Amino acid sequence: MAGRKRWSTEEILDAAAELLRTSDAESFSVRKLAATLGTDSSSLYRHFRSKTELLRAVADRVLVASMDGYRPEGDWKQRITALALRVREAFGQQPQLAAAWGRYASGGAGSRLVMEEVLQALRVAGVPDEEIPARYHRLAVLITALISSEAGVGTLTAEEYEQGMELFRVAVLGADPGQFPAVAHFAREIRPLGADRGAAFEEILAAHLADIEATLRPG
Repeated sequence: MAGRKRWSTEEILDAAAELLRTSDAESFSVRKLAATLGTDSSSLYRHFRSKTELLRAVADRVLVASMDGYRPEGDWKQRITALALRVREAFGQQPQLAAAWGRYASGGAGSRLVMEEVLQALRVAGVPDEEIPARYHRLAVLITALISSEAGVGTLTAEEYEQGMELFRVAVLGADPGQFPAVAHFAREIRPLGADRGAAFEEILAAHLADIEATLRPG
């Protein structure tokens, strides 16, 4: 009787990525992945020590893909912006993985590639070496939060999205001016979180980079 197939690490990651397209990090489990592959969980634990380690590896592959063909161009702000947009686009195609990345982060080759480019760009900007780690951390938190948040909206069905929009309209346009005067005043101008996130992403990132630039000493 033939033994069970031995799955490679890459094949396991492929299957995990596909499973995450139709589920989320919360409902994802090594047991479900093993069932999909027709094996048992113990065989997968030979490759990954835990569900978290597996999810980090899957997310890291998205970072690796986002850096494929990347070449630094422009000034330091253009480099960081271009990098952030590439990562955003890569996770936008796999929003369930963005949620996993936002929660579990990653520590593989993709993470190192992104980290290296941001650190190099901050050096080019003239940020003092002693300030770069903190600046990098804030940028990483900002970009990860924006991408994960946007991805969360991207996983909604059309029906769920419309339900959310209707709830927003009721909550904002129907606000009692006596109890919520500011909400009532700006009700017709306030936009729901799901609206125009692409522009918001770039504006928020640009504002943060401008804040870094403002702290740099001339010359």
